[in-house]
Amino acid sequence: METSRQWPDRVGILALEVYFPRTCVNHTELETFDGCSAGKYTIGLGQTNMGFCTDREDIHSLCLTVVQNMFDRGVARPDEIGRLEVGTETIVDKSKSVKSVLMQLFAASGNTSVEGIDTTNACYGGTSALFNAAAWIESSAWDGRYALVVAADIAVYASGNARPTGGAGAVAMLLGPNAPLALERGMRGTHMEHAYDFYKPDLSSEYPVVDGRLSIQCYLTAMDKCYQRFGSRTDKKQLTLDEIDFACFHSPFTKLVQKSYGRLMLNDFLRDPSPNTSSGKYAGLESFLGRKLEETVFDKDVEKAFLKASKPMYDERVGPGTLLGTQVGNMYTASLYGSLASLLALKKPEQLVGKRIAMFSYGSGLASSLYSFNVSSDVAAVAKLTTSVSHLPKMLESRTKVPPAEFAKMMKLREETHHLAPYKPVADIDLLYPGAYYLASVDDKHRRQYERKAGGTSRLENGQD
Repeated sequence: METSRQWPDRVGILALEVYFPRTCVNHTELETFDGCSAGKYTIGLGQTNMGFCTDREDIHSLCLTVVQNMFDRGVARPDEIGRLEVGTETIVDKSKSVKSVLMQLFAASGNTSVEGIDTTNACYGGTSALFNAAAWIESSAWDGRYALVVAADIAVYASGNARPTGGAGAVAMLLGPNAPLALERGMRGTHMEHAYDFYKPDLSSEYPVVDGRLSIQCYLTAMDKCYQRFGSRTDKKQLTLDEIDFACFHSPFTKLVQKSYGRLMLNDFLRDPSPNTSSGKYAGLESFLGRKLEETVFDKDVEKAFLKASKPMYDERVGPGTLLGTQVGNMYTASLYGSLASLLALKKPEQLVGKRIAMFSYGSGLASSLYSFNVSSDVAAVAKLTTSVSHLPKMLESRTKVPPAEFAKMMKLREETHHLAPYKPVADIDLLYPGAYYLASVDDKHRRQYERKAGGTSRLENGQD
């Protein structure tokens, strides 16, 4: 890549890499184990399986694996990276960044000139890192090299109603100019405010404090605000769903994604000066005319009506992006980008070229943005991108389904050994994917040593390769 002082064209995602744990628990089996009514997790939440980490995997190992896998695939070399930023809320150390741990993968190349650190605000960190990376490429600081963004988290909850909404995973995104997925300039709506809907005040625990009802209210209200601000800044035009070919959402659970898309239709309906309620997509919705949007967040009649009305569009434009959310669960910062990877994995390149993909990112506390990608008209370039994630369905099928009772024991072990030092993990590394990095040990000074399973020869210890 050559250095350019011009504003580069089509800055966006050149390549994607996805990693999630090989271990998962089935939600139908978990319903029985938890003594819940049938369908509480599968229908009520829209979930099928939930990925989880044993004590062999932490945020460092997830990120080491996803970045090394990208390098192994040959899409970029370590010396071609000029910026690396990690978006995560999974904190191992209050000072040392995950990015600094990843610098071990650059040691052999001699490249230590890599800008960026970690970005944290619940599930929004990956989006902030993406925006920062794109801004770096479009700035005078850009030196012509690629930017690498990693969104990764481990979502775990105490035993109870929230536990089935956990998950874990990492997505690495290579950014540069002339990308098959280009960020649309001027197409961004953002909403931020102060809220205690979900937060982690106890640094000795992996578990958050959650106000479930408030969190859903914050999510949907933030989406309303972002959607109202989403559109071209040059002509002040607000976009409607008719102008959005595909949509990806942050997914705490898939049912919320379904409700969210229906709510976007509600937004369109209420701001349409003369919606046609006699035929078409708004048929039969005349009783909702004149409703105030802010009063409908928990209105079940509104929710059901617009879920039904939006379903045909949802199935085509949103449903394909829920693969990982449904099968792996909430990956926090990686959730939205897992949705993007799912969409690319299940759609043919010819179905994507020239299309607009809207992305809604939400992080509790709260921070949110709605922005969009434009897909290139170059079929070959799009095909190359989709090929990088085409293996995801088979990767999901190759996982080990752990019985709920064993899952509960593993979660108890994580709870008891979180931040314990010294510590030697006990889970079987056969439960990991080939080539995955894993935690080998923690010494009495809390320094973590990692090794790579079968196929990898790296031994990472105290910053040395």
